[in-house]
Amino acid sequence: MTTAPTAPTAPDAAPAPARAAIRTRVRIPLRFPDGWATPADVFTFTGLTDGKEHIALGLGPHGGATSPLVRPHSECLTGDVFGSARCDCGPQLREAVQRIAETGGYLLYLRQEGRGIGLYAKLDAYALQDEGLDTFAANRALGRLDDERDYTAAAQMLGALGVDAIRLLSNNPDKAEQLTALGVTVTERVQTGVHLSEDNVRYLRAKAEHTHHTLDLPA
Repeated sequence: MTTAPTAPTAPDAAPAPARAAIRTRVRIPLRFPDGWATPADVFTFTGLTDGKEHIALGLGPHGGATSPLVRPHSECLTGDVFGSARCDCGPQLREAVQRIAETGGYLLYLRQEGRGIGLYAKLDAYALQDEGLDTFAANRALGRLDDERDYTAAAQMLGALGVDAIRLLSNNPDKAEQLTALGVTVTERVQTGVHLSEDNVRYLRAKAEHTHHTLDLPA
């Protein structure tokens, strides 16, 4: 007896992340090295799936916005704190805080140093880049993935903040894809500026070529 072939089934949707909750909300005045300043409501959370101490900065008129401007920003100690010019993380952070403050929204500061591989491994990758590898080849030479970041905690944070639809401030298509799969509606993708310098041009080209970041770089 023959049986009729079964129709292929659609892939299962990603399971909804567990609920997280706001733990603390505190008002902090922010001031950047160039003198620009703004207040931020800083939120901490309980129940985040990875157990890390991620925070959200509520900027401008963030409460009650239908589709607030949101940037998930991965921690970069060298760029955000020490001003390293090898990447564009510090300038992107500065730009994002001001742009979000002007319209209202959230900056999710995620403890995912080095695209998720950690600070020491990121510095090991820098040493390999000095030998000629690009940032992704250096990760692979260390036995790591091109990008190990997971945005489940980001989706949980947005849920705890009562946000289910966002305007995503990012050049990285993977952020939009992961958040969408996790149940966050991305109503618009908003590009950040291109913070190009002699020190980071190879890094930015690698992001555009390997992970299709929307970066308008000179030929």
